[in-house]
Order: sequence, then structure tokens, then C-alpha cells
Amino acid sequence: MHEAQRITVEVAGRTLGVSNLDKVMYPATETTKGEVLNYYARVAPTLIPLLGRRPVTRIRWPHGVEGPMFFEKNLPSGVPSWLPRVTLSSHGRDPDAHPGRDRLTYPLVLDLADLTYLVNLASLELHVHQWQVDDAGRPQHPDRLVIDLDPGSGAGLQECAQVALWVKPQLEAMGLTRLVPVTSGSKGMQVYAALPGQHSADDIRALAQALAQEMTKAHPDLVVWKMTKSLRPGKVLLDWSQNTAAKTTISPYSLRGKVAPFVAAPRTWKEIESGAAGGGLEQLLLDDVLMRLDTEGDLAVPLLGIEPGI
Repeated sequence: MHEAQRITVEVAGRTLGVSNLDKVMYPATETTKGEVLNYYARVAPTLIPLLGRRPVTRIRWPHGVEGPMFFEKNLPSGVPSWLPRVTLSSHGRDPDAHPGRDRLTYPLVLDLADLTYLVNLASLELHVHQWQVDDAGRPQHPDRLVIDLDPGSGAGLQECAQVALWVKPQLEAMGLTRLVPVTSGSKGMQVYAALPGQHSADDIRALAQALAQEMTKAHPDLVVWKMTKSLRPGKVLLDWSQNTAAKTTISPYSLRGKVAPFVAAPRTWKEIESGAAGGGLEQLLLDDVLMRLDTEGDLAVPLLGIEPGI
């Protein structure tokens, strides 16, 4: 067996080994691991602030998207001592809350070296909570609310876009005006709202659940709030549960482990309006996202730097 191709690079003041740059990760587009690393390096200035101090759950495809994959929360063995980390109980909360339970040590991604190290392990997808940890590693109040729109069979992005347009004024009426729609890179989309810091995860989950129920009552032909599969064909699940403290959601700008290198991509509301009207809203590939960053900048900026007191 030949030794894996490995080169040494300098990243953010760290010396890293990266390997198998020619390995094809997405056979349908012949996208290589080197191209994946390049994508993440180029989106790092926008991705890393969105990750913030959020514990990162990775989904890894060591042999590319046509091979087996696995979720990874805990840090794998052999990680360098400089990689930032936080230890939490296995259900994603304060480790002191249930000291008898198992604990997990998650990585944090605070700079390009941290990101590059994890991506080199074939971590294509980065999933995060809607809360961050403080410098002592303790979970803080959520700083984002997420409305996850998941289409059932017979529904798609057009239907998700329509529901997003119904959700938008409801959130604005609550004083949540810093909103970002994100096509998920999979089937559906999310709508994020920046939050002030004084509400608990339970409060935000309850708010999202109440909104889902209201939307289902107002638009029963298209929206469903219960996860029962038999209710979902032709409709959009407004998944309020993504705001549960232990749940994670794909990060904006993360790649997806799909047949092609689709990205969870922030969009404009004009695009969502066009999509709802049948304008052909589609998931975006990594090259599309890089081009849009060059021409439009970071559309997720409203999620950063919110001041308390909305």
C-alpha cells in the first residue's frame, strides 16, 4: 500500500500536514479534496465569524460522498494541543448540570488553522448550535433563532420560499428584523433571526413552536408543524425543534455531503420572492457561492454583532 500523499503548509501561524489533495470527494463533479480545502480557505473570513464559539459537530466522508460517512462530535484521537475545544455533557449543555453523565469534547473553530485541520479530516459538513460558549466554556443564551423549512415529497424550494415569505413578517412583528434566508444545500432552506442575549433556549424553542403552529393554522394546505411523515407529502415542515439546545443545524457556508458540492448558502429576500413566484430558485454549488461572495459580499452579516435590547 502506497503512503498517502501529504504536504506541509503554513496556516494562520500553524504548521499543518494536509493529505490526499487529489482524492475525488464528489465524483459527479470530480471535485477533489484540494478544491474542498481551497473552498473552505476562501470562505473562512465569512464562515468563521458565523461559527463563533459554537461547538462544531462534523460529518465526515473519508472516501468521498459515495463512500460511508459518520457523525463526529467528540474530538478524534491525535488532535494537536493547540486546537481549541470545549467539554460539555453528552446532551450538549453545561457539563456541571449533570455531572454523572458522559461528557464530550467538541472542537471550536476560531481561525483558519482550526478550520483547515478539521476539513483535512474529510469533514465536509459543519453543524452548530444556535448558542455559543463563553471563555470558560459555559453555554450562553442562544444568539440566533432558526426556522428550518423541510419540504415533503412533492414539495420543493418554491414551496419553502413561499413559507419563508409568510414567516418573515411574523418574525419582524416580534422585533426580529435581522433575518437571513439560507438555501440549505440539501432539499430545503432555513430562515435565521439574530437574537438579543437574554432568552433561554427553551423560550426560543417555544416561540418557534408557537410560530409553526400559527403558520399551520393559517396555511394548512402547505405548512405542517408536526413531524408525522404521513402529514408531510406536498407540504413544508416548519421544524421548530432545531432551536432545542441540544440540536444542531448546518452552518451557513458549509458544504453538504450530497452528490455535488452544494453549499448552505445565504440568499437575498429578492431571490426568495422570485423563487416563491416560480422563478427557479435552486441550491448553489461551491463555485456559485465563491462568485457571489466576490460580487455581493457576505449576505449573512445581519447575524453578526447584534446588540442586546431588541
